[in-house]
Amino acid sequence: MQTHLLLRDHPRALALRPTVLHEAPSGVLMFEQYSHSNLVTNTADRAITKLLPLSEFEDTSWRILNSRPCFIAIVTDCVSVGRIRAGEEVYKIVSVSFYSLSSSKYDDLDVSARDYEYTTSSPPADDWDQTTAIQHPCAQLEKLFSVGNFYFTPDFDLTKTVQARYSYAARKKQTDLDRGGFLVFAIRGYVGVESVSIESEKYELSVISKLSCKRAGTRFNSRGIDDNGHVANFVETETVLYSNRMCYAFIQTRGSVPVFWEHQGIVNQKLQIARGQSATQPAVKRHFTELITRYQSVCNINLLSARENTTESLLGSTYNAAVEQLHMPDEQLRMVNFDLHAECRGGNYDNLSRLLNEVRGYMTSHGYFLLDSVDNRILNKQTGCFRTNCMDCLDRTNLVQNKISSMSLQSYLTSTNSHISRPSLNTDFLLDRHSHLWAENGDGLSRIYAGTGALKSAFTRTGKVTFMNMLNDATRSANRFFINTFQDKAKQEVIDQLLGKLVGQQEIAIHDPISDSVSKLMVKRLKEYSTSRRVTIFCGTYNLNGKSFKGESLDPWLLQHSQWGDEEPDIYAVGFQEIVELSPQQVMTTDAEKRKVWEEQIGRTLNSNAKGRSKYVLLRSNQLVGAALIIFVKANIVENIRNVETSIKKTGIMGIAGNKGAVAIRMDYGDTSICILAAHFASGHSNYEDRNADFHTINSGLRFLRGRTIDSHNDLNYRVSLSNEEARAYAAQGNIDALYSADQLQNEMRLGHVFPGYEEGPITFLPTYKYDNGKDVYDTSEKQRVPGWTDRVLYKGRDLKLVQYSRAELYTSDHRPVFALFEADIVTLDHDAKARLQKELYQKSLDNIIVDAPPELPRRRTPTPPSRPTVNQNPPVDSLIDLDPITPIMPRPSTELSNWWENGDPLPRSNKTAATKSNPFHENLRTFEVSEL
Repeated sequence: MQTHLLLRDHPRALALRPTVLHEAPSGVLMFEQYSHSNLVTNTADRAITKLLPLSEFEDTSWRILNSRPCFIAIVTDCVSVGRIRAGEEVYKIVSVSFYSLSSSKYDDLDVSARDYEYTTSSPPADDWDQTTAIQHPCAQLEKLFSVGNFYFTPDFDLTKTVQARYSYAARKKQTDLDRGGFLVFAIRGYVGVESVSIESEKYELSVISKLSCKRAGTRFNSRGIDDNGHVANFVETETVLYSNRMCYAFIQTRGSVPVFWEHQGIVNQKLQIARGQSATQPAVKRHFTELITRYQSVCNINLLSARENTTESLLGSTYNAAVEQLHMPDEQLRMVNFDLHAECRGGNYDNLSRLLNEVRGYMTSHGYFLLDSVDNRILNKQTGCFRTNCMDCLDRTNLVQNKISSMSLQSYLTSTNSHISRPSLNTDFLLDRHSHLWAENGDGLSRIYAGTGALKSAFTRTGKVTFMNMLNDATRSANRFFINTFQDKAKQEVIDQLLGKLVGQQEIAIHDPISDSVSKLMVKRLKEYSTSRRVTIFCGTYNLNGKSFKGESLDPWLLQHSQWGDEEPDIYAVGFQEIVELSPQQVMTTDAEKRKVWEEQIGRTLNSNAKGRSKYVLLRSNQLVGAALIIFVKANIVENIRNVETSIKKTGIMGIAGNKGAVAIRMDYGDTSICILAAHFASGHSNYEDRNADFHTINSGLRFLRGRTIDSHNDLNYRVSLSNEEARAYAAQGNIDALYSADQLQNEMRLGHVFPGYEEGPITFLPTYKYDNGKDVYDTSEKQRVPGWTDRVLYKGRDLKLVQYSRAELYTSDHRPVFALFEADIVTLDHDAKARLQKELYQKSLDNIIVDAPPELPRRRTPTPPSRPTVNQNPPVDSLIDLDPITPIMPRPSTELSNWWENGDPLPRSNKTAATKSNPFHENLRTFEVSEL
């Protein structure tokens, strides 16, 4: 059995984990050194050995010492789907194999060895040997590629529409690779082709859907928009009609509602708007700016329900408000709302004509693409695009897109450019095939996103609603529930693995002999393409003890810093603990209502500051039962903040309950990453070991994409290890040093048991816990709790500078809130300037490289030798980026001691005129797609 050796740096430990997880019925074996302050010095060294179940082993803080191999993906089988146009044949990928660049271990695995785990829990007993016991590391990716929704073609760039291909000049090196058939673009989506004859002329009717890879995922794991303006389930669909005389094409798009929203529940599908309107606008603007740049004009068709007090109406109103705030002219961005469920209640889909009549004028004015196939002359261009959405952008969306595509196609067929003399009599079969393709398109896209075929596809295919169709839709809905509940998480992980988004994944860079030197020069000249500015970050933490907001002013806490200067924080990060009462009923669920009240009060405090000049907006918030984290930022910096993510980790009742745990939010401000975490650790005066365990659980289990680091601010519940009488006496005297010397947290950090690498500012204030509610008197209840600093702010980061660390006098709770003020240097890169400088350095490096001229072959002596040609002493060298065309030179000839292909010289260029257009998989010598992961 193959195993990985893993290393954890803090605290140092080693672990053995099987490469194939299902081969580990007993779990993971972990080793770490045992150390204890009471251990006798001459005692032999001891080690702790733990056998952990896989469910308890969090691998985010571990790294593999015996590295994994690098793989190349090769398309090994495909089938032809059909011809889009002359010389443009598309193939569906049937199977893909992954071959290692660094190991031959997996080369001889046959298909059964790669796939047995999908059909049975173990391989057949007769075949159980060393070879079949090894699972290929890319087996899940091979399965993903084999499901039948990946397509490619060696003839053209399938990622571009027909109109875009006539407007786009491909780079020379990309064209060379395309002609060689080595590297070709693949898409995920649907491609369908039907051949029809009209008036003795053959036509090819195609529907091509391309799913965006920018925010790919499954139904409940990928929703809404991200900070770069990319939306989930974004699909560009093109309808193409081609004959030897003409080519017609019409484009539509679909995509998730472009606001920040979450809808993760399967049973209790409660929708949440994740960000305020002001913090959402930059992403919405990026989304529609990109669409308008690509399509010139966009008409949004929103099919969400408008019924009051529903999740769909909340999402629809947020969407409309976001579009309205863009203030774009109607000819660029138009909004059409059509409640399909209400308008077509009871299967009365004839009412779709109301929507079609409303958008007919837009379609007529923006047209479709039309090309004369004889002389490749463009007769018309499409200058606008419909963007349709419902909740999942599947069933209702496909139904409406089919109708719009059919309306556009009929508009062309009845025009004089179609060359069809009697379209009303000769196009019925064509439109029937069109509906069939769109029904198949809906089913294909729905299987990718939701796991089943589309609902309402029977009506799309036949134009009729029957009882059996309704029964079939009900069955598909039940299947979706099962798939979304039990299978989508694993599917999402495979998709993330393919796109390089899993924790610990690293991008494989193609080696360029010049890149290392250029990279070093780029680092030295960082200031030429970057700017740096100093920002101020406020971090506050407050344990509310379950108490609601009582009207108390938050100025002493949030605005105390303004007494010493006019500088306003750029970022406010406010953490709460016990924001709700931690009753047995509350610890398993999250009630967000109280958090929203505090969000409103924080926003009101910041924006009503008499000395303030800045407006603050809610960027992001999240909650884990009692722990909550709320982040406000200045409105004028929202555009510079991207990749905002949030995550939670429960530590209560063996990780099941959320009464203890942490919630974190991370972001990229410019090109600097910031992460803030609010945590609530185990309580109890002597339970510091449990609190240490909470930290390690959170540190290893709370993760973001790509395993980004965590900076934290917490209610840690660490106490003062003194008797109650001593602690109260020192507090009454104001003897902070005496109290601090017995502080549990500092002592545990000093011993290296918790928070390695973190710092805390000097404590100059009295303990923040526990007071009588509403008074400045430490606990006088029967329990007489020992005063302690349970509310703390810790930090790490070389660019962070602590400016202020103090407490505030608020009386809502039995705790006092704490805050810290930091300064940080934020770096922002000018990516255009970086690219220009990088290209310039590449060119200079090429110019400075001297390549030896090839040696001359011996020649026979002649009375009058011919003149020798001039040898270029500094021939150019090819590189991996596009530069000016380079004249190739012939390689040095081989000798008995050396071969020209082993000398590092450029390979001779292929004869491009000899390129073939035939299907490579029909020949004995195959050429396959190659890509890197």
